[in-house]
Amino acid sequence: MSASLIAPELVKGLQERAARAMPPLSVDDLDGWWLRRVDCGAWWAGTVLAHGDATSADLSRRIGFAEEFYTAHGAATRFQVTPGASPAELDAALAERGYRREYSISLQSAVTSSVVARTAGPVRGGLDERPTDAWFEAWHAVHGGDPGPEWDMLSRVELPSVYASVVDGNRVVAVGRAVVDSGWAGVFSMATLPEARGQGAAASVLAALAGWAGSQRAGQMYLQVVRDNAPALRLYERAGFTELCRYHYRTREHIS
Repeated sequence: MSASLIAPELVKGLQERAARAMPPLSVDDLDGWWLRRVDCGAWWAGTVLAHGDATSADLSRRIGFAEEFYTAHGAATRFQVTPGASPAELDAALAERGYRREYSISLQSAVTSSVVARTAGPVRGGLDERPTDAWFEAWHAVHGGDPGPEWDMLSRVELPSVYASVVDGNRVVAVGRAVVDSGWAGVFSMATLPEARGQGAAASVLAALAGWAGSQRAGQMYLQVVRDNAPALRLYERAGFTELCRYHYRTREHIS
């Protein structure tokens, strides 16, 4: 579904909630655009969140400023482009400047009580207010990369959060986290070890997160999932999530 067919303010609000749930090292405001900076690791938390309208001249000025900003920090310039929420000409302007298009993402939402009902069953795990070493080890085993920046990012989350784990024997095999912000619970960091896939572990994580969200009076949930992740899309569809819109990224590497 195109973001233009739903309220743009809803999409903007959810994406801004997601940005707060993945806090970068710093955020600079550029006339409503969020220039987010990370050192490495979770690059998606270090992109330009470009919301609102802009004239052609102002658009070129803002893009140029963003490029100078990220170049000064030795980083690639990346934009999160959301039809209906970002300036209408942004995607074409970035393409003309040599930005490559990457990652098609589905922004989805669901009513919390519906997720609870659809994932009903024994919850095979526990909840923690902060990430445990075992939780993080399971996440890192699936996603890889430098663990330091990701761990640091989690330490910066100040909103009400919970970390769900599913245990098989004495090993954590599936994890996820949720962050509550203004009546919505965002789902993040879902990961299941390869040997535990197809056995309901991820659904159990989602059930635990939905139950917690309900206890926090978050009546609705949202998540973001890569469009080519078919197993995750099936899981979320079964749990009652539906797509609000799709967005993508545009990237230009830093040139020294």
